[in-house]
Amino acid sequence: MDYVFLILIISVFLNVDSAVARKQLQSSSANSFVLGIKHSRMTLLTPKRAVSSVQSTTGSSSASTHESEPFVMVEPLRAVRDGYLIPLYLGTPPQLIHVYMDTGSDLTWVPCGNNLSFFHCLDCDDDGINKKYYLTTAFSPFHSSSTAREPCSSSFCIDIHSSDNYIDPCTMAGCLLSTLIKSSSSCGSCPSFAYTYGAGGVVTGMLTRDTLRVHENINDVTISININNNGTIISNPTREIPNFSFGCVWSTYKEPVGIAGFGRGTLSLPSQLGFLQKGFSHCFLPFKFANNPNISSPLVIGNLASISSDQDENLQFTPMLMSSMYPNSYYIGLEAITIGNSSSSSEVPLSLREFDSRGNGGMLIDSGTTYTHFPEPIYSQLLSTLSSVISSYPRAEDMEMKTGFDLCYRIPYTNPHNNDNTSNSNTIDTTREDFDILPSITFHFLNNVSIVLSEGTHFYAMGPPRNATVTKCLLFQRMEDGENGPAGVFGSFQQQNMKVVYDLEKERIGFQPMDCASSAVSHGLHILKP
Repeated sequence: MDYVFLILIISVFLNVDSAVARKQLQSSSANSFVLGIKHSRMTLLTPKRAVSSVQSTTGSSSASTHESEPFVMVEPLRAVRDGYLIPLYLGTPPQLIHVYMDTGSDLTWVPCGNNLSFFHCLDCDDDGINKKYYLTTAFSPFHSSSTAREPCSSSFCIDIHSSDNYIDPCTMAGCLLSTLIKSSSSCGSCPSFAYTYGAGGVVTGMLTRDTLRVHENINDVTISININNNGTIISNPTREIPNFSFGCVWSTYKEPVGIAGFGRGTLSLPSQLGFLQKGFSHCFLPFKFANNPNISSPLVIGNLASISSDQDENLQFTPMLMSSMYPNSYYIGLEAITIGNSSSSSEVPLSLREFDSRGNGGMLIDSGTTYTHFPEPIYSQLLSTLSSVISSYPRAEDMEMKTGFDLCYRIPYTNPHNNDNTSNSNTIDTTREDFDILPSITFHFLNNVSIVLSEGTHFYAMGPPRNATVTKCLLFQRMEDGENGPAGVFGSFQQQNMKVVYDLEKERIGFQPMDCASSAVSHGLHILKP
């Protein structure tokens, strides 16, 4: 019956626009923790369309956060498929579930059932990837003594059952949850929900609460770290966060892996933990570390993120823009793009730094979207400029047809040796030796912030070298046509080897080019082999 319900939800979703609204950012305590996140890759890179990753939520909410002493959490993550993953330890006894980190949505959800046979995902075997490679476990509420259904009177339940979400079960039934609560002194458990994503994904399930455990676990050895007010790291035991609210999902459409929402809404993971107002930062490792189990990307949440941003003079901050249509999403303003060492920059449309009267426009910064997206005509102009600069190298049109990327070249390869001992020994580094051959790309954001994309984040090798050449493709994409939503997206691939700070207290986002492998080592996220 639930599976049939999902099909009904999808049929409605494909014929209506998913309206989006967000709630006010709530106050949180000055706490901190650090997680290890890994960009995993099992297959050849393929284009991923822009995902605003937002779900319809309205109504005022004053959800409580979970107070705790300042602490740091560090965890190594398992490689499954493209995406930066966070391990969640849910339930009593704890069950380990890996989920994507997504700054473009609020809800944290996990696949649910006694085993994966109870979890259904429609249209999830895309790109020839079998489900077994990226989904290996589901959360079983029946095996947790601390699991409970979220009550329908809770603010989280009201959030997820939004009146402007056209495919929400309560809305489809013609009864608003807020009305039901007012007319009944005891409304029971929160009804089943349907949560929608910008690229067409849908998940259905029950809003559940359970204990979330946050700690460091490296090679089955538990290590926790505490941070005092001065940022000094000392030892600290594992923390238990009771009554953490998340989606227990049994059916999805195009969403095969669970998600940890890092948006600005009350349902998001950092918001529920009481960390959101201080903000968070991450430093995404390059793709060459994707299959290396010995190193993870650092994700810092709370006090430590704000302390480090205030003390680091190399960080450049651009204003965090607010969209009236998507107030829980993170937006920045792009002013221009420079190709190579040109003294002149190409201006971009105003829509990439301004919003219209309905809140559409701006550049969404989103860890849930892999590649950076630009609207027309700037996208075609960017391709044209790059083509004229790289005219001396042959186009790889066969690779363009195969991958769907619009600009691929065969580049001379002269350095077959990889001397980076921290990367995977089976991975060939094809970025450094030809970085000077391909032009650099610089993004110019509001407040005079200029960021040169790091090596290998604009043009990337599609495979190992052959006949002294390597085929590289530009990993930008054209923004899908549409009247609603962001004008462009700054994807996670272009954020590699870059420290990104979300400073919500001062409403700004900071950037700093950084060797994220070294940052991982400094956070204790690199396992040294004897």
